[in-house]
Amino acid sequence: MTKPASISALSRFDLPVAEGITRGSRTNFLYSFLILPKPQRRAIETVYAFCRVVDDIVDGNTPGQANPQAELDRWRDEIQACFNGRAPRHPLARELKGVLRAFPIPQEHFLALIQGMEMDLTRRRYASFAELDEYCYRVASVIGLMCIEIFSYRHAGARSYAIGLGKALQLINIVRDVKEDAARGRVYLPLDEMADAGVTERDLHDGRYSDAFAQLAQRQASRARDFRAQALRALHPEDRPAMIAAEIMGTIYFKLLDQMEAARFNVFRHRPRLSKLQKGLVVASLLLKSRFPRLGQR
Repeated sequence: MTKPASISALSRFDLPVAEGITRGSRTNFLYSFLILPKPQRRAIETVYAFCRVVDDIVDGNTPGQANPQAELDRWRDEIQACFNGRAPRHPLARELKGVLRAFPIPQEHFLALIQGMEMDLTRRRYASFAELDEYCYRVASVIGLMCIEIFSYRHAGARSYAIGLGKALQLINIVRDVKEDAARGRVYLPLDEMADAGVTERDLHDGRYSDAFAQLAQRQASRARDFRAQALRALHPEDRPAMIAAEIMGTIYFKLLDQMEAARFNVFRHRPRLSKLQKGLVVASLLLKSRFPRLGQR
């Protein structure tokens, strides 16, 4: 169980680095941040900024970066400094340490995310979903586990919710970004399932759409929906109001999945996206349902 931080814990703590990274990313996460009280929003922005920085390292989006592994090692040291009493050197890490005074996010989640980023440097193929599942946990579920410590919760099922929803969203990302990832030399679709479907790595790299690819993508989509259903079953009703930001994010992502399914997963030609208006309507709809629960029962 976690308790909400007092407003004073973060209200006097400036977060210019984290805010700049978050606002410049054009992420779907922004729409879920906006509804949070200021202390929680600032904390989430800082956690997201950390996640974005380490992700950019492995994607080669960090200016002047020569050695991605060395950069990740430096961030591992920065995280350890946040927890062991040393003074972090990076401005974002100093902001993160301030957040950790208010919200009890375990160190293991930050380190697991770095391990997930390292997998992108050393392991670019996954023989089966069992192997991919570990990757999804490290790069997505642990982010959810960080976030719920900021949202606050009373029941352990919230952790299962975060894990399941994180895996669901990562699978949607994998299907949506399959061509871009292949161009980077990364194939996240399980190799055994690709072989069963008759889809090759060259097909992904060249953007070669087929019924076989559609069936393979549908398999991942069904898996994502199963994970989300499991997540919702695990979430205790008392914790649901606190998870509205996560539900906004989940709803936005699953609307993207709906678009992909409607296009029979031809993500090579039809990249799914929601307009600002559509995202705003998601936020408004879920806010209304959270305040007037009977609306969600109709």
